[in-house]
Amino acid sequence: MKVLVIGSGGREHALAWKIRQSPRVHQIFVAPGNAGTASVGQNVPLKLGEIEGLLNFAKQESIDLTVVGPDDVLAAGIVDLFEDAGLRIFGPRRDAAQLESSKSFAKRFMLRHGIPTARFGEYESSAAAKAALDQFGFPLAVKADGLALGKGVIIAQDRSEAEAAIVDMIDRGRFGNAGRKIVIEEFLSGIECSIHALVDGRSYLLFPTAQDHKPLYDGNQGPNTGGMGTFSPSQKLTPALLQEIREKILDPFMLGIKNDRIPFRGLLFPGLMLTSEGPRVLEFNCRFGDPETQVLLPRLQTDIVDLLEATIDERLDTVTATWDSRAAVCIVMASGGYPSHYEVGKRIVGLEQAGQMDGVTVFHAGTRQHENRIITSGGRVLGVTAVGETLSAAKRRAYDAVEKIEFDGRYFRRDIGLI
Repeated sequence: MKVLVIGSGGREHALAWKIRQSPRVHQIFVAPGNAGTASVGQNVPLKLGEIEGLLNFAKQESIDLTVVGPDDVLAAGIVDLFEDAGLRIFGPRRDAAQLESSKSFAKRFMLRHGIPTARFGEYESSAAAKAALDQFGFPLAVKADGLALGKGVIIAQDRSEAEAAIVDMIDRGRFGNAGRKIVIEEFLSGIECSIHALVDGRSYLLFPTAQDHKPLYDGNQGPNTGGMGTFSPSQKLTPALLQEIREKILDPFMLGIKNDRIPFRGLLFPGLMLTSEGPRVLEFNCRFGDPETQVLLPRLQTDIVDLLEATIDERLDTVTATWDSRAAVCIVMASGGYPSHYEVGKRIVGLEQAGQMDGVTVFHAGTRQHENRIITSGGRVLGVTAVGETLSAAKRRAYDAVEKIEFDGRYFRRDIGLI
């Protein structure tokens, strides 16, 4: 079969890499892809916003299955477009993708169906938002309602920081339309982690646990990013805690989409905070995580195409997934200055040496080919993933591989998997 993967990040490289291992697949296209995806498939120079162009390409090439990576493409309704044209595609339709593309929509869904989350309010006026601050205490979270590339959350320690974030989003349009409406939440303290589950509208299949490190600096300090590294499994998510997550989050979610008639078929990726009072949902994501995918898929032993198609066909209850018992760690190598201003076009060396190491896979994100060289083209450049018998062994192997890769201004956290 022919498969089209949509996206250009590390998540999409990992998806294409795993799909390529399926004996059912003989050709993979990635649109637009990066320098890494070019090694497992054929890159297609189409922009993510050109969903009509992506549809036309899928028709012309007789694509059997399309897999969508990024959230904004789902929010734009690409699944609706493909399905209405009779094409098979993995991901939720636009109405279901609102659970990620609108935080207020998601929060109201959680409230309606008894899913534990932080107390919140939603505001479109900076004056109203400022007036409501005392209801939450400090610190608190100020969130852009829409999609903001994983950077639309500000943890304000005091009123001045909160008011600055409100003005920045609503009045100054820092995140464009995504921040014209905001959600203010009480601050939840605890350990942040995530789960992944395939959802077909009737049942779900839970993946192993993973834990991301979003802050830029060691010790979980500094501004939030799209993710600086991750590991799997997470020791914090015990079997008892996973059962609680099933009972209090996943089962009510399934009942909620049924009662609300939300057509959710795809990957559900809730961000969780493990608080002293139990797990709380920080947000819903409606696609594979990045960089969580880079540690989950190297552990997956089942043909991923079988799982994706079972999700589309609403028959997840007929399949099982097997997983490598070893641990995996992914270290994100970023451009200097990320997540703010950073330079691109820096030559990357050492990729071949790192990729030849036992148990190591280098997933590309912000890279492109230029005159027989691979250069940087984004903020998060690479995800260096290693598997090992233990978490500490995987971590050592991943950092050994990172040290073989050089580019001007490279930056990475040195404590992934330690906290």
